[in-house]
Amino acid sequence: MRIKAVRPILILALSSAQACSPGPEPIDVVEATIGQVQDAVLSGRTTCRMVVQAYLDRIEAYDESTVNAITVVNPNALSRADEIDAAVRANEELGDLFCVPILVKDNFDTHDMVTTGGSVALAESLPPDDAFMVKRIREEDAIVIAKTNMAEWAFSPRQTVSSSFDTTANAYDLERVPAGSSGGTASGVAASFGLIGLGSDTGNSIRGPSSHLALVGIRSTIGLTSRDGVIPLSFDRDIAGPMGRTVQDVARVFNVVAGHDPADPYTEDGRNRAEDDYTAFLDAAGLEGARIGVMRDLVDPEATDTSIARIFDDALADMARLGAEIVDPFDFDLEAQLSRSGMFCQRFRYDMHEYLASLGDVAPMSEVLEVLETGEYSPYVEGRLRSHMNRPMDLHPSQWDPPCPDYFENEPRQAYRSDLIAAMDRAEVDAVVYPSWTSPPAHIDRARQEYRGDNSQRVAPATGRPAITVPMGFSYGHLPAGLQILGRPYDEGLLFKLAYAYEQGTK
Repeated sequence: MRIKAVRPILILALSSAQACSPGPEPIDVVEATIGQVQDAVLSGRTTCRMVVQAYLDRIEAYDESTVNAITVVNPNALSRADEIDAAVRANEELGDLFCVPILVKDNFDTHDMVTTGGSVALAESLPPDDAFMVKRIREEDAIVIAKTNMAEWAFSPRQTVSSSFDTTANAYDLERVPAGSSGGTASGVAASFGLIGLGSDTGNSIRGPSSHLALVGIRSTIGLTSRDGVIPLSFDRDIAGPMGRTVQDVARVFNVVAGHDPADPYTEDGRNRAEDDYTAFLDAAGLEGARIGVMRDLVDPEATDTSIARIFDDALADMARLGAEIVDPFDFDLEAQLSRSGMFCQRFRYDMHEYLASLGDVAPMSEVLEVLETGEYSPYVEGRLRSHMNRPMDLHPSQWDPPCPDYFENEPRQAYRSDLIAAMDRAEVDAVVYPSWTSPPAHIDRARQEYRGDNSQRVAPATGRPAITVPMGFSYGHLPAGLQILGRPYDEGLLFKLAYAYEQGTK
């Protein structure tokens, strides 16, 4: 099957058609790539200011009345673009992400914009510095153009509804959800409000929204990327990372944000494990000779939407056509692994206490459950908040009774991880695949009732393994669906290789 290119409903953009002129002129930023934008700036066909202004114009024209993906716009975006234009004119060295307008989820600390985590209780919280990933992309001359809406406290994988900025819709169908919790980033990128975005993923929240919005999103190995300065949901599962339209763009941003960070102790395990250049793995023939296992436990014929099932079968046929050997089914008892006790820890209250302490004197509160007294929360999160009332806020989970160890010391999670690696070794497979969702995006007004088929929760978060989702087609003509590829620890280079080959071979 050749995948038909389906565009978001907002693709009918502000026209950039301009009469030919000798000087710089605006370019069409709709579905632009990093390479296209940077080439246009370096060649003098446009300026960084014109690029940033084009995205700002799209946000102003379309966001509030349709998608509601954007929370706040960076007031310094144009002045930063002017600085980059000056550097281009002076022939100065530029960072790898120069003039890339990036959308950043509202749980990443930004020193120049509020960071609410989707909660009205943090509506005026201005962190003293940037999250590690935000700092890194800025060091490489990217421009944080705006922050994006999210599910309140990142509690919901189903929908993106916050008490601080309300409800985000799916850019491909405004009556559908973009999933959660990074739905604002996903819909914002799909609607070309930014070139690429940053999201976070505790169980689903990069890969799920990416699947629902025809994007590429990667959840890294636990330990390869830093979560410093990202409002936590569960620190022993949280991952932050890029979400974009193409595998190459995501790999380019991943180059910048992956790596050791002394402020995140988990990255000690990943010290010196990041590749020098993930784009070096991008090979259009990368599926030739690869052995790909199919995790059939995640494609239940009774629970999988028939349209998604057909798309997934077509994806397997495409991978075989592109040279892969498909091992179907991959022999692994997933349900036995998921029945292990002790793999999940309700540590949100403790992790939030640590985060709020990191804000210092500007922290708006010292304890997240204060919102239950003030009433500053959406009704749908009340139960989740109250479920943490009996958990101590200032005692590390490893010291609870019974204890809840961190990921690297959690025996059930490490056993799940090891058993899956062993099964892959026995089957001699390079990676395992399954649909990111086995259902189409739910309707906004029935987000809870229609929530089903969220496969992203079931393997990667508990095992700490890397997984990437890449568009595999559209159900019912216009609703995106994603193919998820899971690898061994620190095998992100291979995941990029396989995803790129599939993307280039199917379009």
